[in-house]
Amino acid sequence: NSRDGKNKGATRGGKKGSRKRVIDPFLRKEWYDLVAPAHFTERSFGQTLVTRTTGKKIASDSLKGRVYTINLADLQGDENLSYRTLKLKCEDVNGKECLTNFYGMDFTTEKLRSLVRKWQQIVECSVDVKTNDGYILRVFGMAFTKKQPAAEEDRLRSVRSAPRHPPADDEG
Repeated sequence: NSRDGKNKGATRGGKKGSRKRVIDPFLRKEWYDLVAPAHFTERSFGQTLVTRTTGKKIASDSLKGRVYTINLADLQGDENLSYRTLKLKCEDVNGKECLTNFYGMDFTTEKLRSLVRKWQQIVECSVDVKTNDGYILRVFGMAFTKKQPAAEEDRLRSVRSAPRHPPADDEG
């Protein structure tokens, strides 16, 4: 017989019960509350999903380092601040709460578009600043100028480099 020594079960429909059970992936998930830093009026700003702790994969480790984007108006309760978005990074997990820390701030795209007028040019620059408590902040500056001819590019370049050379510190 030409089938001797071959997998005979494969020709008769496969193994019994070979179909994998389909499990809803959300049954293995847990909800954690997101908590903003203390200086905001609204501390709780949402919830996040994470896969439950199984074996060596710990749920709190997969939460740490996540970055969440939220509108500043939602945290402060002031609709006038709705053009700013904050980035908060999960630093620690305490029970079912993710404790976050400030990670960045930006304008909404609608606000940026409303700032630029016709016949204007945006001059952007950035500088790294070290605070007294050891944090390093990257601060971005933005200026609006009237459209200049190509010969004026060197002046724009000097405006961009100005923040990199701050005036001398008076303190000794």
